[in-house]
Formats: sequence, structure tokens, C-alpha cells
Amino acid sequence: MQYRKDKKSGNELSVLGFGCMRFPRKGGRHSAGSQNFSAIDLKKTEQLLMEAVEQGVNYFDTAYLYPKSEESVGTVFEKNNVREKVYIATKLPLIFCHNRNDFDRFFTKSLDRLKTSYIDYFLLHMLTNFNQWEQLRAWGVESWITEQKKLGKIRYIGFSYHGSLQEFLKIIDSYPWEFTQIQYNYSDENFQAGITGLKKAAETMPVIIMEPLLGGKLATGLPEKAVQLFKNANPTLSPAAWALNWIWNQIEATVILSGMNTLEQLHENVQTANNAVPGLLSTEDMTVFQKVREVLNSTYKIHCTGCNYCMPCSHGVNIPACFSAYNTSFALGMSLGMQQYTTSTAVTSKQTHGASLCTKCGACETHCPQHLPIREHLEQVRKRMEPWWFRFGVRTARIFLGHSRAKNS
Repeated sequence: MQYRKDKKSGNELSVLGFGCMRFPRKGGRHSAGSQNFSAIDLKKTEQLLMEAVEQGVNYFDTAYLYPKSEESVGTVFEKNNVREKVYIATKLPLIFCHNRNDFDRFFTKSLDRLKTSYIDYFLLHMLTNFNQWEQLRAWGVESWITEQKKLGKIRYIGFSYHGSLQEFLKIIDSYPWEFTQIQYNYSDENFQAGITGLKKAAETMPVIIMEPLLGGKLATGLPEKAVQLFKNANPTLSPAAWALNWIWNQIEATVILSGMNTLEQLHENVQTANNAVPGLLSTEDMTVFQKVREVLNSTYKIHCTGCNYCMPCSHGVNIPACFSAYNTSFALGMSLGMQQYTTSTAVTSKQTHGASLCTKCGACETHCPQHLPIREHLEQVRKRMEPWWFRFGVRTARIFLGHSRAKNS
């Protein structure tokens, strides 16, 4: 296993991190003592987690919002007495937070589930814009973080991000963060924080990479022509290995998270990680990636480069993210496109950044180097990505979150 140094703490982190959102699951219910692990196959999960530890993986990423994930991680690590050998990352569910008391309530619950007295890497989950961070500040999140760090309950503080580049850069500069987590892969290096955000953040902190395989689509969902390009270049490497190597090739990426749910996936990723050093790809390899992108781009409907010159939108639309999710819905499937659209536009929150906010003022088009008809494209995005059933779901989610916040305030 290769390791990269966390420049803030000096910790040696495994380049392959275990994403704990997609544990093996089964029908019915499984009990372990007094804990109830609905749907998760705890026996297989334990086998996976402990094999990962044995193979040198030391970074494990979970979250309050991942169903039964924290409980499973906590039970397995306590049972096998490996808590001090690993770094645990978990996240504060911002969508359920309404005041400072909520920080304590959810954090305490996470500690209880994980059966630990401290969290190594604690994240604010799914920040999407600077205003959201300002609201957390108004609720006293900075003093709360300071208090938890003094108590030794939080070792390092960071945030996971799903918004535009400009907002990411503002958040990065506004607080002495100790790490961050972004979505990043070869299919769109300008999506959300993108390569610019990666390089900026990496100047001062470790960067954790999520969705390196786009939920598995870059491993098993590529067009056959793209798969053949990889195979012709190196038949011993799978598309997944190619995708991971593209990120590991960059020194700025500290840890790549992979949601492994079989031993086969784990062993393949570990084998790939064993050779994961910066600069591992040749000029010929990078040419292969360019050709694969061309295959993906040929299915794109909006030829946006993600340069962000159209941003910020005065009405709050995250234009590059809208276009990227729209293109993904054609290139890699509607399900993944909708997932990207939902997270990157924060449509379930009060401060949404979806295409429906466009007022057709046209200011964005005056800054577009590609001279794209942005207003027309945003209308196409709205029709495809915000159908009636989606808008109904969003309204329902907002009502649910509103009730939850009122109940918990």
C-alpha cells in the first residue's frame, strides 16, 4: 500500500480509502447483540473491513446519513480491537441542523454509533455554497468546533463539497480547514471544485477524493468503444484501475475513496493502489484518456468546458453543474445524472441553485468564451432534470426537512 502525508497533521494516509456508504446488503434483517443492522450483511462487511485493514487501508469514511454504516463500522472495529490502527472520518448532517444544539446531538450520536470517544477526520457534510457556511457560523459552528477539538473529540475538521468552483474557493479561504473532500474523476475534471479547486486546496491541506468512479459508471457503465480504448492500451488494467490511476497520478490527491462491497473489488483496488505514485502515467496513457473523453463527449448535448466564466450567476444558478449533470444523464444514464443534479444544485435546500432559477437576463452569455446559448440550454436542463415528479419530490423533501428541523429546534 502506498501512503501520502497529511501535510496538516503529518499522518500517513493510505492512498486508497474505504468509502462506507455501499456495504454488502441482504434482504431481511440481521441482529448483532442489541444492535439492529437492517439490510447490511454484517458478516460480509466485517470480512471486507478487516481485509482492508490487513492490506494496509487506514482511512475509513462514513457519515451520519449512511443507513447503519456508522453502527457497522463501530461494531466491527471494536470487536477486532483496531480502533487505534485506523483513521475514521464521519460527517455532520447539515440538512438536519437548525441550531448549535443540533451539532451536539448529531455528533454525540455518531460517537455512540462508532463506539469511540473521538473522530479523526470530521466533516461538515455537503456544503454547497458560502452562504450556507455563513449560516453555520451564525449558529456558532466555529466556537463549537474549537470546543470539540479542545476536548479531544475532533482531531481534524473539514468539509465535503457539492457546489461551484467560486463558492468552494471562498469557503477554503474563510477558515483554517484541515482537510476537504471533493468529487473528482477523469470524465469531467472541471465539475464542481474540479482541478482548480483541487490544486488550490492541496496547497495547504490534504484533499480526499470521492466518486472517482462516478458510482461505478466509470468501471462498468462506459460505452463499449471507451472500454476497448483502455483494453487496447493495456489489457491487464480494468476501466476502474485506469480511472483510479488517473487520480493517483496527481500529487494533489491524498486519498481516493472507493465504496467497495466485494472482496474482488477490494483486492483489485489494493493491487492498483500498491503502485499508485504521482507521475505513474505516460504521455501515451494520457492520450488514451483524451480519446475516452472524446467518446463520452460525443454523447454530450451541451459542449460546456466548465471554465466558469459565466459564474457567479446573480440569480444563484450553478450553470456549469447544471450542464455537467445534464450531459451525464445522456452519457452515463439518467439515474447518475439526476444524482449529480440533486447534489450539485442543492435542490432540496432553501438555497437551491437549479436551472429553474434562471430569469433569462442573459448576463452569463456575454462572458461565455464558447458563445453558448446558455439561457436556451438552461431551459433544456430544466425540462429534463426537473420534471413534475422531481419537483413534487423536492417539495416533499423540503416539507420533511422543515418538520424535522422544527421538531428538533
